[in-house]
Order: sequence, then C-alpha cells, then structure tokens
Amino acid sequence: MASSQPAKAKPHVLLIPYPAQGHVNPLLRLAKALHMRSFHITFVHTEHNHRRLLRSRGPGAVEEVPGFRFETIPDGLPPADLDATQDIWMLCEATRRTCPGPVRELIERLSHTEGVPPVTCVIADGAMGFVVHVAKELMLPAYLFFTTSACGLLAYLNFDQLVKRGYVPFKDENCFTDGYLDTPVGWITGMISNVRIRDLPTFIHTTDTNDVMVTINIKQCELDAPAADGILLNTFDDLEQTSLAAIRERLPNTITIGPLISLPSYLPSLTSSLWKEDNVCTSWLDKQPDGSVVYVNFGSITVMSTEQMVEFARGLDGAGSPFLWVVRPDMVRDGSLPEGFVEEVAGRGLIVGWCDQEAVLEHRATGGFLTHCGWNSTLESLRAGVPMVCWPFFAEQVTNCRYACDEWGVGIEMARQAGREEVQAAVRELMGDRAMRRKAAEWKEKAEKAVTVGGSSHGNLERFIQEIARVK
Repeated sequence: MASSQPAKAKPHVLLIPYPAQGHVNPLLRLAKALHMRSFHITFVHTEHNHRRLLRSRGPGAVEEVPGFRFETIPDGLPPADLDATQDIWMLCEATRRTCPGPVRELIERLSHTEGVPPVTCVIADGAMGFVVHVAKELMLPAYLFFTTSACGLLAYLNFDQLVKRGYVPFKDENCFTDGYLDTPVGWITGMISNVRIRDLPTFIHTTDTNDVMVTINIKQCELDAPAADGILLNTFDDLEQTSLAAIRERLPNTITIGPLISLPSYLPSLTSSLWKEDNVCTSWLDKQPDGSVVYVNFGSITVMSTEQMVEFARGLDGAGSPFLWVVRPDMVRDGSLPEGFVEEVAGRGLIVGWCDQEAVLEHRATGGFLTHCGWNSTLESLRAGVPMVCWPFFAEQVTNCRYACDEWGVGIEMARQAGREEVQAAVRELMGDRAMRRKAAEWKEKAEKAVTVGGSSHGNLERFIQEIARVK
C-alpha cells in the first residue's frame, strides 16, 4: 500500500564562491561531490563571471542538470566585459558592501521556486564571509570554505595581532627596502619558527592605518569565521598538522577535505574555467621524455612587466629543458613575448593561453613546475608529486612558498626580481634535484592516502556530508 506521507525534500546547499578563478574551482568541485551524494545544489556566480563563462566555454558550462542549478548575483562593480580578473581590492570591498542584500533575496526566492526544495545549508568562500550573517538571520546553517592553505589561514588569523603589536601598518615606505620585511615573527603559535614579515600574506604591506584589505581580512577572521558552523579547508592533516592544531584552538570545527582534486570526475560539462583551454598540450607532452618538461604557470591573477616576460623567456630558453608555458592574454602589461621567440623555441617550448593544469601536472613528461604558489597550484603539484620553483606574487602565496621550500622540502624559492640568470639556474637546479623529487613522491603518496577510504580527508568529508544532510 502506498504511503500517505509526503516525500522528504532533498537537502539543498547554496554555494557562493569568491569570484576569482582560483576560488571558483575548488568550490565547484565540492558542489559536484555533494550533488553526487544526492544533494540539490545551487551554485552562485557573479554576473561578470557568468558572462565570462558563456564567452569562454559556451552555455554548456552553466547548463542546469537535474538537481544542479546556477544563479547569479551582482558584484557591486561597474559592468565590464574584459576577460580578466577584476581588481581584487575593489572586488573585496564591493562584494562585502553590496552583496548581502542580493544573497538574502536569492535565498528567499529559491524557497518559493516551484520544483526547488528550500535552501537548507549555505557554504560560502571565506572571502565572502558576510554570507554567514545573512544565513544566520534566515536561521540556516552556514559554513565557510577558505581556499587558502592552513598555514595561510593561520597567518590571516593573526592579522589583528600584527596590528595590535605594531607590525602593521608599516611606519613608512622605507620599510619595503630597509630590511624590515626580514623581521622575524616567531610568536605565531603553529607557524614555522623562521617565519618573517615577508613570509606573511602581502596584504599587510601597507602604510595605511585604514587599509581596506587588512580591515576586511580582520573582519573575516574575527567576525565571520567564528560565526560559522564550521570551516572547510582544501588540505590534508599530514601536510599541515601544526597549523591545523593552532587553527582548531580558535575554530574547533575546522574540517580538512583535500586534496579535492582527488575526488572522482563528475559532471565534466560543468566547468569553472574562465579561459578557453588549449587542447594541444597533451599531444605535445606525449612526445617528450619522462620527467623532462618544466611546466610554467603563474595562475589567473599574476601580471608581469614586459621586462620580466623577456627575462623569463630567455631564462627558460637557456635552462635547456623542454617547457610548457601558460601565458594568459591579460598577463603582460603593455607588451608580449620577445619578437620571434615562439619560432625560436618551436619543438622544445610550447606556449599556450590556458590549459588543463591537473592533466599537465599528472602527465608522465612533467618533471617540474615553475609556479606562483597559489594554493590550488601548490596542492595540485603536491598531489601529482611534482617539485616546484616558487615565484610568489601576492597574498598568502609567499607563505605557501616558505612552507614548500622549508617545511615540505619540495620547492626552490626564486627572488621576485629574478633575471634570466636566476631563472635559468633555478630551473636547472629543480630538474636535477633527485632528493626533492623523492620528497615530492612521498607527499603524493600521503595525499592519495588522505582521500581514500580510511584516510583523514575521506572520513572528514563523510562526516561533513552527514552533518549537513539533516533537513529541517
């Protein structure tokens, strides 16, 4: 006899990333994992990024599938159709100031949309921490997904102390050149002992007592994160035990679920890539010897001067190893590669506008990674067992660099103003360092163990899924 009880609605998770490539990627992967476990999903892009996706990937990138929908909210900035990441400082201020209202309206609208179960849980990027307070006002559980490393988040959690102890703001512009950046900061519980000011997220490099990014980061850590029901991190326990212990002293329900890149591929048509990927990389790599290729990618935000581009081009050429270099259309200020360079290196050097980074790092031919040390790139490199030359650009990339080189033993730091000789020397050292390759292979094994049945991240994700599956 059929039951007269109404069918139980699916739990419905609303996910809101910060609108930059490196933030959207991991949250979309988590969204797919939850959908695979029978959650109804609403994934929220900004209107700007939604338009970029349609231009780069076509309508399939945001095509709704049963139980998985996309929505948009404004970002508070003037409309722009450039295929480039918006100004981070302006974007952080604008979203925090203007987005709470649209987020509330979206949640309320979804609750009255036919065929869509009411939102039962909200997961927002840590850089969109204001969403927690909106969710709480609507009596919804809310979690923050910080897309940083644990060591990076730990640094942000101490921004308030850096201000209170007088390290920030800097006294004057001389602090950038007089050795002040090498000042030890040994009092941060959970950080490696030799950390310096220059190893902490670069948002503290300011002489302004009312600096927007310092203020926002303090709010995210002191107001938003403690109000959340839990903190999600795309890392694994074996990699960052000490940092995680210190974070959990302040934020007890900190849940490690990484590397998310190890989750099974699911709904491949739903992509977050804001640039069109070049499909020649795999066929080119297939022709190269095992472990011979240097992969070069500085992420979705780094911008280089024409002079830096020339120095890197000549340094890579002089290092002697075959190389695959991602040069975004918006990466160089008022310039390009040296004239004739692409023809000069044809066969031993491939230059593309964007690529499937995970596939490149996992390829048997890739032996080293020259990287900006963004957390996605760093974690993907660790997961693939590929050592790195580290050239951090901004934010907590400098922290990731210090840990990769001094704590995890898989990186070589290169100076920010490196010329062709330094680039050449660093690449040669990287490709010839067998001890570093062995260490990278060890981290690959530990990363794989974390996400398999019985591993720390696998168990944490299962418990988190059970925690949010309870529908009101």
